[in-house]
Amino acid sequence: MDLTLSAEDETFRGEVRAFLRDAVPSGVRDDVRRGAPLSAAARDAYHKALYDRGWAAQSWPKEYGGAGWSPIQRLIFDQEASAAWAPGAALPGIFMLGPILIAFGSDEQKTRLLPRTLSGEIRWAQGYSEPGSGSDLASLQTRAVRDGDAYRVSGQKIWITHADRSDMMFTLVRTSTGAVKQQGITFVLLDLHAPGVTIRPITLLDNAAEICEVFLDDVAVPLVNRVGEEGEGWTYATRLLEHERSTVGNVNRARAACTRIREIAAEQRTGNGSLLDDPLFAEKLARVEIRLQAATFMQLRVAAEAAAGGRPGPASSLLKIIGTEVAQEITHLAMTASGSAALAKASLETTSYFDNRKLSIFSGSNEIQRNIVAKRILGL
Repeated sequence: MDLTLSAEDETFRGEVRAFLRDAVPSGVRDDVRRGAPLSAAARDAYHKALYDRGWAAQSWPKEYGGAGWSPIQRLIFDQEASAAWAPGAALPGIFMLGPILIAFGSDEQKTRLLPRTLSGEIRWAQGYSEPGSGSDLASLQTRAVRDGDAYRVSGQKIWITHADRSDMMFTLVRTSTGAVKQQGITFVLLDLHAPGVTIRPITLLDNAAEICEVFLDDVAVPLVNRVGEEGEGWTYATRLLEHERSTVGNVNRARAACTRIREIAAEQRTGNGSLLDDPLFAEKLARVEIRLQAATFMQLRVAAEAAAGGRPGPASSLLKIIGTEVAQEITHLAMTASGSAALAKASLETTSYFDNRKLSIFSGSNEIQRNIVAKRILGL
């Protein structure tokens, strides 16, 4: 694999750096660097800057309003955005649902939904998990019964991020039952303001409430909001998860976090200098940075394969495993480096530590990802 970037890619890197200098105010940059939560206004302003530049949907083709970037260009942007402490991933409707609608949606759905998703007019939530159907997603029980030109949907979804701030939810429902659990699952787009929808936020340990329960009681979903064919939702869902897993384990963001840990450790005084001089701490940090380097090469490999016409595929599971485990190790080191200050109830280090426990569970637990790697990469 040739890791040398072309002159055009290096020129593009310079354009990205210049954009980020203007698009990310110093206050926002400082908050991201410290791990402080960002306001909705700050995230919206960053999205608007991307949208105005034509960069909001980096993987979408230009014909749908996307940037039409190559996988290498997307990787370069992610590297520079992480180094510049820009806000995190784009809206889920853009980086998860958008590619599915482009690949499998009807022309009417593309015309009606893609522009409004791109602008942020429609905010989307992802409705996959249910009580008892998390990593075993194929066991989902939310039912959809055909009623004329609509489905009547009843069931419950849980751990739905920002459902209370969203307009629509792309979700999986069961339209039939059979011997194979993956069959009979259909992918639909559901209006969260429709009659029969009840949203209940879930308060977390840090008093945040970014995730919700969503109760569906005989909710009407027009047939025009079904994506693809009835019963083929599992195919579309797994394709979507490949895109999600490629972003969950954010290697470049983790690399920037390691730089921050070095700064914190250098300020933490010990009997023999700073914490950065402590051999045990230095060894732990070095191990994380070595894993990050390996993950970086894997990320480049996945980008190179995508540039040759491929898709994330099972390699996204490897990136998810490594990226999330490293992120958890980094937050543990941040707690160590912060010393007694991390014991404060609302310290950023403590909040990040607990929040990152979920990384190895969502988007399919890391145990499930290892099964995917064993079957689809190793052939076991």
